[in-house]
Amino acid sequence: MVFYFHTVVNGRQYTLYMGKDKMENEDLLRWAWPEDVWFHVDKLSSAHVYLRLNKGEAVSAIPTELVNQCCQLVKANSIQGCKLAAVDVVYTPYPNLKKTGDMVAGQVGFHKSKKVIKVNIEKNNEVWKKLEKTREEREVDLQSEREARDREEREDEKKRQAIIRDEEKKRIEAEKKEKQMRSYQLMDTDPHLTTSNQFENEEDAERELLDDFM
Repeated sequence: MVFYFHTVVNGRQYTLYMGKDKMENEDLLRWAWPEDVWFHVDKLSSAHVYLRLNKGEAVSAIPTELVNQCCQLVKANSIQGCKLAAVDVVYTPYPNLKKTGDMVAGQVGFHKSKKVIKVNIEKNNEVWKKLEKTREEREVDLQSEREARDREEREDEKKRQAIIRDEEKKRIEAEKKEKQMRSYQLMDTDPHLTTSNQFENEEDAERELLDDFM
């Protein structure tokens, strides 16, 4: 079971989601999307909250309001953290999460610590209660959703590459035509260069002269 939350920040819609328990966190860890951002209360047990960014958005450009909403949600879903006035929350791009065989369920590490951002947030019940009103509980096939997403991305990339190849072909043809035009213009302006038509005209004139003498 996955819990989904919805919000609008700066006119853009965003989805936040988290698993029901630590076993579900393992499924999320495996099948989250590359554009997702992972949030967790630092050094305390908490839910794993994911923020799904829109394509092209960078982690560094996430609006402060949206970061705060994610942090408030993860804090509210921490048994210890929800009782504290303030906590540290860490977040990082999903691809930066590292899972090794010796880690217990729900435990993760990081490939690069410099990609982990830490913020300190104070309790704000109003923010997370507003998110709670949008809560949607769904039974989903995370693997199928991720595979469908990847297929769509591959198809988009094929179309993009086809457009690039087509544009490159047109560029080469345009350069070839431009080169030919420059060559023709050079022959028109250089009296020492003779075109094939000129050779034909001269040969015709010579034949006419020979006919006159015969």
